[in-house]
Amino acid sequence: MPGIKEYKTISDLRGKMDNILDIEPLTMDKSGIDKGSMKGEVALVTGGGSNIGLGIARSLAWAGCKVIIADINSEAGCAAEKLINDENEPGTALFVMTDVSDELSMKRMAEKAFRSFAKVDILVNNAMNMKLSNTIMRSAIYEMDQSYAISARGVMLAIKEFVPGMLRRKHGVVTYSSTAFNHPMGPGIYSAGKAAATSMMMSLANELGPADQSGVGVFTFIPAGVGRLNPEKLKEMPPKRPGDAMADMPLEMPGYPGFVPPEDCGAAMVYSIQHAKELHGSGVIIQQALKAMNWDFPKPETVIQEEMERISDFALPLIFSLMGPGFQNLKGPFKSINRSDQPEMPPFPPKK
Repeated sequence: MPGIKEYKTISDLRGKMDNILDIEPLTMDKSGIDKGSMKGEVALVTGGGSNIGLGIARSLAWAGCKVIIADINSEAGCAAEKLINDENEPGTALFVMTDVSDELSMKRMAEKAFRSFAKVDILVNNAMNMKLSNTIMRSAIYEMDQSYAISARGVMLAIKEFVPGMLRRKHGVVTYSSTAFNHPMGPGIYSAGKAAATSMMMSLANELGPADQSGVGVFTFIPAGVGRLNPEKLKEMPPKRPGDAMADMPLEMPGYPGFVPPEDCGAAMVYSIQHAKELHGSGVIIQQALKAMNWDFPKPETVIQEEMERISDFALPLIFSLMGPGFQNLKGPFKSINRSDQPEMPPFPPKK
């Protein structure tokens, strides 16, 4: 296997590859999902060699999926393949070195995926370069190009390769590790690229129509505050300037003493994938998925109990223009845009 030493056991792998994979035991046994319940499904995870992507890939494999890891880092990707195969059985995972922004690289990866497993049922668009974490004013134009190429272009290339097969089989899930449309705490160009991909995902859901008709569920998933960052070490870092990445990010996520472990994120994503038809056309936050699973949070007293209402489908296209304080002397009466306050809206676009 190129780019990696051979390790005889999983414990040997974990003990000697701290600089390649940062892992903890999976937490899927807390999810209520039966092990192996997704047997026969084939999942593709872009950026599946580390952090969030690796947590998702490992969790999908635990649930019974065959997993293709598409990652540009050959060392991490090979290590992830070996780890997942050791945790499950040989042939469970396949690493394909891939640049998601390059069309030829994506086509080669798709060809290898089809040769190995004949299909892809679950597409998890997760790849992103976390180094693209500066503000708009302190970033170079090429960094914006990279952000867009990985996020928006990479997502579209993956959709074009794998969604047609899902539609033919009337069976599939497409999801994206999103961030937010309006992300004032930065990083600017990172969020801009992610917002473009999120918009594309919502457009895809609209284009495909109801999931119970197409058989394909499309949703975005926000893995807020997922990682292995040590809060004590973060406190020792020099103060960040306004607009810096994570400058205002809380050091403790709801329900946790620090950040959410990637393994918990993987469990939440698998649960969401299993409910893809219900979530079709939606954006969900990791804490919502964990709460839906009745997750055993390490700090349950800090879990946010309130839920925000969904925006009506009619108002959704207007959201970009409804940010910020706006005009202070509006002439007409205010009207709620919450879905619960709206009458049943006609389909958009109207059916012919």
